[in-house]
Amino acid sequence: MVEEFNGLLTATVFLPAAGALFLLLFVKGDRNVRTFAVLIALADMVLSLVVFGLFDRSEGADRFQFVDQMTWIPDVGLNANFLLTVDGLSAPLVALTGLLGMCAVLASWHINLRVKEYFVWLLVLQTAVMGVFTSMDLLLFFLFWELELVPMFMLISVWGSGRKEYSAMKFLIFTIFGSALMLVGIVAVFLTEGVGTFNMVELSTEATMLTSAGLLIPLSGLFWLFFAGFAIKLPTWPLHTWLPDAHTDAPTAASVMLAGVLLKMGGYGLLRINVGMFPSQTDRFAWVLVVLGVVSVLYGAVVTMRQTDLKRLIAYSSVSHMGLVLVGIGSVGISQGTLTVTGLNGAAMQLFTHGTVTGLLFLAVGLVYEKTHTRYIPDLGGLAGRMPVVAVAMLIAGLASLGLPGLSGFVSELLVFMGAYTAYDWPTILAVSGIVLAAGYILWMIERTFFGPQRERFAHLTDASLVEAAPLALMIVTIIGVGVWPALLTDVFESGLNPMVDVLNGVINK
Repeated sequence: MVEEFNGLLTATVFLPAAGALFLLLFVKGDRNVRTFAVLIALADMVLSLVVFGLFDRSEGADRFQFVDQMTWIPDVGLNANFLLTVDGLSAPLVALTGLLGMCAVLASWHINLRVKEYFVWLLVLQTAVMGVFTSMDLLLFFLFWELELVPMFMLISVWGSGRKEYSAMKFLIFTIFGSALMLVGIVAVFLTEGVGTFNMVELSTEATMLTSAGLLIPLSGLFWLFFAGFAIKLPTWPLHTWLPDAHTDAPTAASVMLAGVLLKMGGYGLLRINVGMFPSQTDRFAWVLVVLGVVSVLYGAVVTMRQTDLKRLIAYSSVSHMGLVLVGIGSVGISQGTLTVTGLNGAAMQLFTHGTVTGLLFLAVGLVYEKTHTRYIPDLGGLAGRMPVVAVAMLIAGLASLGLPGLSGFVSELLVFMGAYTAYDWPTILAVSGIVLAAGYILWMIERTFFGPQRERFAHLTDASLVEAAPLALMIVTIIGVGVWPALLTDVFESGLNPMVDVLNGVINK
């Protein structure tokens, strides 16, 4: 193995964890803890944006950049390496994690229960998610995947509300079950005759090792083991039931990270491993992914229309919108002709745009709940007059969620539908109807919550403070920026997805 160490990704991944350790050992006083956490999150956001900004997306550039590689577990027959790197698929998601990490810390300024412990877990969570998006060794990838469970469980169970212990345990059980299936797949891949490596770069080359003989588990079985683990995290119907409970009872920052980046780990895994390492099975079972995606879109939209709790409404809308990721990935199921990158690009874009849009929705809902002490929609109304900044943020996020042109949600949904329609016309039309339903429940929610006559009991309400408005502004700028200039992301995603498309075309046209 050739050792190589750029250092930028290692710093980006481990700075929050190092900050959490320093915070735990040396920082005293709640205000100092908050300030230090903000500085660490700000520094990590800058590093993540540097990774994205310096990523070379030009033709002929190396696919994997900023490589940090060294021997991790030597001389025990595991051949596991510390390997961090990014390509066009992961670089935008690293930037997304940095942005939302900063927003989550700012949204936690009001926390006054076990403040130091809270920010320690929040920073450790950010390191875990960064590690998932940058690890290209399956064992290291799994380690970061599991590390995320502990801080999220603690954030929900200690600082949540309602049935917080139940929701935290439900999240843990579902995710551990998926992780167990994934671990079986990882071990089976490593033990396959002629493989003997966890290196995801090698495992996803055109001459993939996973077509060799001697598989412990058939390729189709491996595909579904990984799919189950990622589908639970995405989440896909019918494996979604942990999500509404976790969102409803989680603190605002945990909801932002959960919806913004933790769900994206599932979609990223599907693209990186299922599409990248199992191209023939992706083509073979694409129709199943499309069916599950369409059902998730429609089921999530219909159930969302019945919700009266703001957080549960957004949670079920996430089930619907994440179904579009499966529809985009399913666009590879073309039995003739040449596959284009459009559908996969739409799926990847949906991961980023949904992260910012839903992150903004949860930030706004968190402020509504903090000031009114309720999320029950029939009890709200007329808040726009008292909280105009929060109302504008919610309106922009809602319009982006329903796919208004000029905002980021429109771009990703259009790419998904354009890519999928070529392969599956009627299923795509059904998925489009989910966007029509989204317009209904989003506009209904905003009208009932922010408009209409002002209520006397909310006469004392104040608008978002400067600290509270800062993360709202950060997300709004990102949503409008990507909506106006989508090439900022689409070109980067395309550079990472094109090699996968080339492999898939080779499989399809055999």
